[in-house]
Amino acid sequence: MENLSDYKEIVDLIKANGGEAFKLCYQCGLCDTVCPWNRVRPFSMRKIIREATFGMTDIESDEMWRCTTCGNCPSQCPRGVKIIESGVSLRRIATEYGVFPTSVNPVRSISASLVGEGNPLNEERKNRANWAEGLSVKAFTEEMDVLFFPCCYISYDPRLKKVARATVRILNHAGVDFGILGTKENCCGESIRKTGDEELFKRLAKENIKTFIDHGVKRILVSSPHCYHTFKNEYSEFMVHFEVIHISQFLIELVRDGKLKISGSYGKKVTYHDPCYLGRHHGIYDEPRDLLRQVTELDLIEMPDSFKDSLCCGGGGGRIWMETPKEERFSNLRVRQAVDTGAETLVTACPYCISNYEESRLSLEGEDTLEIKDIAEILQEVIP
Repeated sequence: MENLSDYKEIVDLIKANGGEAFKLCYQCGLCDTVCPWNRVRPFSMRKIIREATFGMTDIESDEMWRCTTCGNCPSQCPRGVKIIESGVSLRRIATEYGVFPTSVNPVRSISASLVGEGNPLNEERKNRANWAEGLSVKAFTEEMDVLFFPCCYISYDPRLKKVARATVRILNHAGVDFGILGTKENCCGESIRKTGDEELFKRLAKENIKTFIDHGVKRILVSSPHCYHTFKNEYSEFMVHFEVIHISQFLIELVRDGKLKISGSYGKKVTYHDPCYLGRHHGIYDEPRDLLRQVTELDLIEMPDSFKDSLCCGGGGGRIWMETPKEERFSNLRVRQAVDTGAETLVTACPYCISNYEESRLSLEGEDTLEIKDIAEILQEVIP
């Protein structure tokens, strides 16, 4: 291990980057017992915290980059250590010095794409709204009730574009007055912030905030729990406030108000996965399930590790961009859990989860018959 600097200096550097909460840790190890990494390989957040406390952090190691920020360990911590924020503080130091292990190297190109095109997928900004072709989606204006912000993956990824299109068809069917910003919007910045690039996050956030204000945005509808978290909790750091609602909340609201009629039946066994940033981080567990229960002949089955104990898909904390060996993917475990329930469809409400589960479904022997769907895709099938 080679230290970045002498012990006192690195401790001060960690504190300056938001990691002062490390000192509250008394090494009980509860964080390690609930960390999903220990289902696939040995990993110790407790050790990372201890090393940071004494300025012994090895910034060339990939250990500090493993955390998916799933929120399980801080919910168990008896001392209230801000484990996610403290871990991100170490990544800020590594990012500042340009030190990225091999598995994290993709973050470099991701950052360049975010700077140049406003998305992490190296896609051209001019194509951001191409997913909406043929759907008569309007550009957002101040008079509209809702801005639909589909997120980068749903805007560009061929599989996830289906989620955006399904959402629009439902909104149109329910008579919702909404629009999109298309090429005028940037990535929300949540994941790049979790990799430690605070400067780039602030740039993306400020540009989005200016765009929202200039267009008179007040209510934002999102498909991604990561966008939900960022707009709701982190953009407020810039002294602004927008009402943010996740699609699962909005759709059950439409159903209860009688604006969205569900007439078809699904006729399959379904299990629902709680995304970390929807469930554990924000307590949204009931709305997605209540929505699914509105569907005739949909048999909802619970998996192990659900609700507050949900098993992370592995995509949070910027891990969606990093290299993870097949044998270390949490998504493989989750897909097997879904199959073991007898479910024919694994439903979730997060683009990262869908992306990871689709990959696992295709790579695991005998699991390729399981359908992976967003909750909006289910609802699209049962409206007139």
